[in-house]
Amino acid sequence: MLDAEIKAGTLVEALPYIQEFYGKTIVIKYGGNAMINEDLKQKVMEDVSLLKYVGMRPVIVHGGGPDITQFLKKVGKQSAFVSGLRVTDEETVEIAEMVLDGKVNSDIVNMLNHRGVKAVGLSGKDAGLIRAQKKLATVYDEAGQKENVDIGYVGQVASIDTSILDTLLDNDYIPVIAPIGVGEDGESYNINADYVAAEIAGALQAEKLLLLTDTEGVYKDFADKDTFISTLTVAEAKAYIQSGIISGGMIPKIEACLKSIESGTNKVHIIDGRQPHSIILELLTSSGIGTQVIK
Repeated sequence: MLDAEIKAGTLVEALPYIQEFYGKTIVIKYGGNAMINEDLKQKVMEDVSLLKYVGMRPVIVHGGGPDITQFLKKVGKQSAFVSGLRVTDEETVEIAEMVLDGKVNSDIVNMLNHRGVKAVGLSGKDAGLIRAQKKLATVYDEAGQKENVDIGYVGQVASIDTSILDTLLDNDYIPVIAPIGVGEDGESYNINADYVAAEIAGALQAEKLLLLTDTEGVYKDFADKDTFISTLTVAEAKAYIQSGIISGGMIPKIEACLKSIESGTNKVHIIDGRQPHSIILELLTSSGIGTQVIK
């Protein structure tokens, strides 16, 4: 009986959040361990399906770096990185597009459709969704001088055309987007999925952007778990980057958060995708689990 009361209490706790976010667009950047661990993968799909069934409008933008690396190894090609960006020649971008669009995207769509929701897979090249331009890697020489290096078909978002997304969302579909953009001459560019999700969320004026990561959120001192930051304002985030409190791999994620909010997203949440049902815990409970970035 007690177990039933706990379950009922959990459902009642979720009710005001379901009401608040009913009909709202929620963009989810799906990546990290939640894409690799089979059990976590299924739980993410359950969470997204639940959001859809209670009246929200989820959109998924996914990564797939480990899958690309694995496939490159199979064809005898080594992965090289400059400033955290994969060096991407013409053959590598073809493989990246094949893996992201043909395998990863297709698998996510299949898992969602299996749960009774209607999902449609998209590349950023479809219907001109993501227009891209070349992104140069920033490196520093021994004297500390900054230099921009061309690393191939690595892109950044030039513009977003949400027409196809609006059509799909209005017709009850979940768009699932691979982070491949198209250049001026029709060439493909592989783009960081965090930045794609941020741009998509801003363009859709989304209620929320959720970034699934392999960390609990943001800390003032990562070695001291008591310094966890549950809420960051845009101004605080910029100051923390400048002072070095936010550093390393967290910088591009926070930069994506800031870009998204400045483009029109209401709130951005960095959450631990290693925790089962992290999406539901962040959206539909009073405590939440991650770091939220707000205006």
